[in-house]
Amino acid sequence: MRKTIQSGSLALVLTLTLTGAAQAGGHAKVTTPTLTGFASLPAATFVPGSEPSGSLITGNTNGHAVPFADQPVQGFSGIVNNGDGTFDVLSDNGYGNQANSADFLLRVQRLSPKFATNTVRVAGGINLTDPKRRVPWKLTREDRVLTGADFDVESIVEDSSGGYWIGDEFGPYLLHFDRAGRLLSAPVPLDGVTAPETATRTGTTANLGGSKGFEGLAKSPDGRYLYALLEGTVTGDTAGDLRLNEFDTRTGKYTGKRYVYRLGAPNLAIGDAIVIDQNRFLIIERDGGQGATAVIKRLYVADKRDRNSDGLLDKTLLVDLMNIANPRRLAGFGETFAFPFQTIEDVVVLDEKTVAVLNDNNFPFSSGRTASVADNNEWITIALPSSLHPDRRIFPAHGR
Repeated sequence: MRKTIQSGSLALVLTLTLTGAAQAGGHAKVTTPTLTGFASLPAATFVPGSEPSGSLITGNTNGHAVPFADQPVQGFSGIVNNGDGTFDVLSDNGYGNQANSADFLLRVQRLSPKFATNTVRVAGGINLTDPKRRVPWKLTREDRVLTGADFDVESIVEDSSGGYWIGDEFGPYLLHFDRAGRLLSAPVPLDGVTAPETATRTGTTANLGGSKGFEGLAKSPDGRYLYALLEGTVTGDTAGDLRLNEFDTRTGKYTGKRYVYRLGAPNLAIGDAIVIDQNRFLIIERDGGQGATAVIKRLYVADKRDRNSDGLLDKTLLVDLMNIANPRRLAGFGETFAFPFQTIEDVVVLDEKTVAVLNDNNFPFSSGRTASVADNNEWITIALPSSLHPDRRIFPAHGR
């Protein structure tokens, strides 16, 4: 049975309609990646009746007064398809770093895009907690509600019982939660890799950049293995090479098997990683620009079979997110649609020829769509010219 996330009203159960894309009668035929749906959640969207947040924020807030009276619904850094028209989307650590995010409560939001009206509805959510004291060090809050000063959660997959595996960047750690958001076991570290946030706490030496841990987390089609992709290069590795680490959910341990994803340049970063089948992944690769300075925002297929034997995942460009065809001029945009955000951190395969991509709006800081205006959370669907031939097991069972 599907997990239920509570809100002030019942969670929506919808049939996902993709404007101009997947319909009951089949797919629109396209010759280049084409925008088929656009939805947007306003930047200033908050969890009703929650707690104040943002008291430690400094810098340009793009006109939004701080602190906020409630918790913002923002910073989407990972997505799970529920199969009923709703999606569970992970909000990241809060306001960009450990020091300013102690009053941001880590949360999984339940959202429902409505492409006919270009809107997104918030259908509920859960806070992440540690009531059984699985974290062995001191947390920010005595009530064991997890905050952005405790972990930087950036990637998410569903487990076999409806809970979640979540990738953290401060450890880096793998975190296992039940369907109510309660931590099930101690954080699992990655042997031989330590981020500065953990090094400071433990007195060890860091060999990874700050918040450069598990930005991507993919689950094998049979559900047994997780593939955790670092955002940063480990000291001693070739600059721009990122480790993709295999983890066995049955044993609760890393297998020791590791792959390498090479960025197009060392100053780029990944935004998400998901599986297509047992050998292939979809990976977002991006620069740090926004608006006029945004250049590289791309979606690659990466294959672990390494057909050219160079020791790297084979990469094939799938979508240039700065150059998407928009012949219908959806949502008032021109015939070429761009996704010019600093951080783009969510991708999900909807069917064999359709993917959805979401930005992380870094509320209230990023302003990639309009200068000096805080970005909304945008949600787009893209029709592909040819099938991805995905493993059918990556899709959720409807109504499960």
